Amino acid sequence: MQDEEACMSYIAHILEAVNAQLDAWYINDSEEDQRLPHHLEPKLYVPVQKLAELGLAHWVLDSNNYEHDMELRKIRAERGYTYQDIVDIAPDLLPNYEANLKNFYKEHMHADEEIRFILAGSGYFDVRDFDDRWIRIWAKKNDMLVVPAGMYHRFTLDESEYIKALRLFKGYPVWTPHYRPQDEHPSRIQQITL
Repeated sequence: MQDEEACMSYIAHILEAVNAQLDAWYINDSEEDQRLPHHLEPKLYVPVQKLAELGLAHWVLDSNNYEHDMELRKIRAERGYTYQDIVDIAPDLLPNYEANLKNFYKEHMHADEEIRFILAGSGYFDVRDFDDRWIRIWAKKNDMLVVPAGMYHRFTLDESEYIKALRLFKGYPVWTPHYRPQDEHPSRIQQITL
């Protein structure tokens, strides 16, 4: 019975992955609540190919079975992700929630990749394209997103106000935001010369 349930869960995940698409669009510069979608009018969606050209990587994995997911293990081994932790972000889970959310939303970059596998909930990663325009990426359950080193970005929750994410790191976790401008930073120089 357990094998049958595992098989059905796997099939459901495969069907979900086949139908999955990473939602991304150019956003307006409205001062409204950052948790809103901020679509342009008319809406202007960004294809996954464009995100890949910017250096972003995306997979759809099984968040219900992440401890045993063979694809996740393969990605971790190939990309050298040796450390992980889990973060839960919601008004009742994160101390100083509003202040932290504002800090996550400040434009910054990192010297290393930022890797997030969404286990539950959803949120927005905003990234800059090569023309310095904001693209909003809606990361949802089962999405694993890699923001390359040196890419200006920011994060916010969406209107659900909840996300649970597995964070992956190469070696000991270093999460140092380098706030814009950082155009002379080696990771930024490498990013803009893709």
